[in-house]
Amino acid sequence: MSREKGKGFIAEFKKFIMRGNVLDMAVGVIVGGAFTSIVTSLNQDILTPILAVFGGTDFGYLTVTLGSGENAPVLCYGNFITAVINFLITALVIFCLIKGINAVGDRVKRAEEKRAAEANPPKPTTKKCPYCLSEIPIEAVRCAHCTSRLDEED
Repeated sequence: MSREKGKGFIAEFKKFIMRGNVLDMAVGVIVGGAFTSIVTSLNQDILTPILAVFGGTDFGYLTVTLGSGENAPVLCYGNFITAVINFLITALVIFCLIKGINAVGDRVKRAEEKRAAEANPPKPTTKKCPYCLSEIPIEAVRCAHCTSRLDEED
């Protein structure tokens, strides 16, 4: 019996791993790691030196020594500033990507809806009274305007 449970557990785990969501998430994590290294390089190799020209210093080297002596702890707040800049750049780029993807998706959805509407026009909900030519509901048996009795064949 425990052997059957083991097979069931392995089969269930295999089914879980092979689902699209897990694979998509794994790809997202890998691409996210690569993207993070690109953003970090952009910040450290390009933006930080440019900002250092205007600010007179490179953020990576900003430190405060707490105490005195060889083993005194050092706060590397420049690294924190660099991490914050990395985060803001990453968030901005992801925001722009998602905004662009959503815009393209909306455009595609509108085009599909337009094609569907053209292929299947809505059924009429009104008809014209043959006597006074007023718009009346399609189910009407008497005209609300001229009170004429409408035949079933109209």
